[in-house]
Amino acid sequence: MARVVVQAVVSVDGFIAYPDDTVGPLFDWYGNGDVTVQANEQWAFHVSRASADYVKPFWDAVKVTVIGRHLFDTTDGWAGVPAAGDELVVVTHRPLPDEWLARFPDAPFHTADSVEAGIALAKEIAGDGLICVTAGDVGGQAFSAGLVDEVAMDVVPVVMGEGVRFFGSHTGTVLLDDPDMMVQGDRVLHLHYTVRRRSA
Repeated sequence: MARVVVQAVVSVDGFIAYPDDTVGPLFDWYGNGDVTVQANEQWAFHVSRASADYVKPFWDAVKVTVIGRHLFDTTDGWAGVPAAGDELVVVTHRPLPDEWLARFPDAPFHTADSVEAGIALAKEIAGDGLICVTAGDVGGQAFSAGLVDEVAMDVVPVVMGEGVRFFGSHTGTVLLDDPDMMVQGDRVLHLHYTVRRRSA
């Protein structure tokens, strides 16, 4: 059965981007090491050995990524190549732009009109693999709906003060188990949690 994880690089005060969607120093650790990690056919990063040993198996495990329409538009759909995994689901109420589809006709992208439908579709595609939901609005909605099994944070030692929250508009208390992975990289702390399920 597929596992669903909400993941992002995040500031100490819980933001994944500034209000204008820029990330400031959040991604600096992707280039501050001497170990090359190939995320996909487009992007290679140069991170510390500790970070490489953490992120490479994580990225390799991802089969499907689920994102929102805002991130799709902001990144121009990553030029038709999922940032992680083999396929990507965009949660959107609008069709993907015709001009984008014409430029990237073979892009392994799918659409769903709700977070619930997007996760369900991702589970069909992923089989027993890992589904990575990007943090922010879509991740927060999935988290609020009880659809998330795990939380993975790459915590950067910066306080941003304002911006896009890791859990989007989610409110309320949800308990996580103790972190089952804590890896200290260079200017980043990798944390992984399992969501604690309520007893019936």
